[in-house]
Amino acid sequence: MIDSKIPAGSLEHKWTDYKGHCKLVNPANKRKLEVIVVGTGLAGASAAASLGELGYQVKAFCFQDSPRRAHSIAAQGGINAAKNYQNDGDSVFRLFYDTIKGGDYRAREANVHRLAEVSVNIIDQCVAQGVPFAREYGGLLNNRSFGGTQVKRTFYAAGQTGQQLLIGAYQALERQVALGKVKMYTRHEMLDVVVVDGKARGIICRNLVTGELERHFGHAVLLCTGGYGNVFYLSTNAMGSNVTAAWKAHKKGAYFGNPCFTQIHPTCIPVSGDHQSKLTLMSESLRNDGRIWVPALKGDKRAPNDIPEEERDYFLERRYPAFGNLVPRDVASRAAKERCDAGFGVGTTGQAVYLDFKFNLINKYGKAEANKLGIANPDTETLVNLGKEVVKEEYGNLFDMYEKITGENPYEVPMRIYPAVHYTMGGLWVDYELMTSVKGLYALGEANFSDHGANRLGASALMQGLADGYFVIPYTIGNYLADEIATKPIPTSHPAFEESEKQAAERINRLLSIQGKQTVESFHKRLGKIMWDKCGMARDEKGLKDAIAAIRQLKAEFWSDVRIPGGSDQMNPELDKAGRVADFIELGELMCQDALDRKESCGGHFREESQTEEGEAKRDDEGYAYVAAWEYKGDSQWQLHKEALQFEVAKPSQRSYK
Repeated sequence: MIDSKIPAGSLEHKWTDYKGHCKLVNPANKRKLEVIVVGTGLAGASAAASLGELGYQVKAFCFQDSPRRAHSIAAQGGINAAKNYQNDGDSVFRLFYDTIKGGDYRAREANVHRLAEVSVNIIDQCVAQGVPFAREYGGLLNNRSFGGTQVKRTFYAAGQTGQQLLIGAYQALERQVALGKVKMYTRHEMLDVVVVDGKARGIICRNLVTGELERHFGHAVLLCTGGYGNVFYLSTNAMGSNVTAAWKAHKKGAYFGNPCFTQIHPTCIPVSGDHQSKLTLMSESLRNDGRIWVPALKGDKRAPNDIPEEERDYFLERRYPAFGNLVPRDVASRAAKERCDAGFGVGTTGQAVYLDFKFNLINKYGKAEANKLGIANPDTETLVNLGKEVVKEEYGNLFDMYEKITGENPYEVPMRIYPAVHYTMGGLWVDYELMTSVKGLYALGEANFSDHGANRLGASALMQGLADGYFVIPYTIGNYLADEIATKPIPTSHPAFEESEKQAAERINRLLSIQGKQTVESFHKRLGKIMWDKCGMARDEKGLKDAIAAIRQLKAEFWSDVRIPGGSDQMNPELDKAGRVADFIELGELMCQDALDRKESCGGHFREESQTEEGEAKRDDEGYAYVAAWEYKGDSQWQLHKEALQFEVAKPSQRSYK
């Protein structure tokens, strides 16, 4: 039986009661305890900074040349918080409920309510750090709308919110580095977790510059290493984003939760050819002011501006009148795919829909600016020009980025968008304290499964990363470390360290010894095609079984015919990538197995066999209201453990955004 360690009592009091009764470590003892933090994005940087501030001795590791290069920098649209500055009915409860509902009732109530509670503190923290959130005329922080909500709760800094939040966390981290509380290891990649007597006691990592394997002890280990969307090859993730740290932890005993829950983002620039190795995200915030449509006539090849209003199908507004263009990501993505599959798609490939801003340029922003300036009866051109200036202030960098990539001016021509892999709701299983099934091993941010269920609402990733690092882990890790005060630092000459390093070295040598004919990139691309075709936006039993067979064949071929130039005692990016792709191949098989086992549709997991008459996801709450926690048992072997989900407050119902 899985123990999630959810505190007793009413939902709204669980976190308060936990903080009031958890064990503490006094300041003098904190100095004796060493904590390892792997990953320095928002979750990792905030955790390392917070724990250093508290007095722990922290070691922080990242494979980039600086924490400022973490993938968190790429988040654009904003961060959610239940501040209710707009006085539009928002509250902690409403944020909690929207998140549970948006995740299609596959998240843990207690974790989600805690997230909603601490969200209000995150904004205050970031403002104190100097994060330049947008402000209204009166000086209050401004908000924008995101999918899956009917209130404005998303705080933003133009289209660079992730970057600005990361700079804030980075400053807090570097302060602790300067004080000697945190020791920073850049260009280091974790290759294994060291487990001693059932507890995580350190890591093995590779110095990516020298190639040297290093051993590092810690009384506890925090994995803040992001998601695994790059298993699909083409995704909105940074190309270096990988699953290696989490996967190595999994193979050392940490359960992997809901691996098939992957998010397809509806607002990405479409694929343009086989040459691409990455996709570019257009922030969901654009759906706040853009209208999504396709031609009403199948196969219509006219330029978008030549198609009159009455011959356009605003299909999200038609299907979901209450939420319109702001339905959750999974709903919007499937609706776009359905229109394209039916022959209404646009662009040269037919795999795109339009995101059009002209209506709001005129009616929302242009008219308001004209009124402010006292311009009577402005013509359309004037309204468009006035609206452009307002939109430039909110989204200018996103519009510039789109034009640079496509050569089209989105102020004049609608954007072309199509769904793409973006985020992973699955990850290492953690309990209420963010501890994995291995004692002393924690997972924070996107690396864990805990807060988003089967679908993440937009602007909630940044919220979770900072919540875990700033406000949750400082309490929960203390509850564990209070019993570790007497534990002396374990020498890295301990047999467990030696064995872990030996295994890491043997794997590297095995990879280098193959000397096959095919590149690492070619295997990654083939894996991505299998995953996208068979375990992407829609899945069925036959396709998933075919995918598992194909992945196993690909794995055998990889380990017999991959070619990696260079050696291990030097900088070797191809070797680094080979290790990551090998992990992706194994993870891909588990994702397909999890999707095959879950014979329902929910959120981002859409089984073709389980849908309503209207083509919506059809959950099976009686059979599948649980977290699927997979335990590694050997090559291509896993055991399923189920954590039953109890809904005391947010009673499951068929999601409706109509």
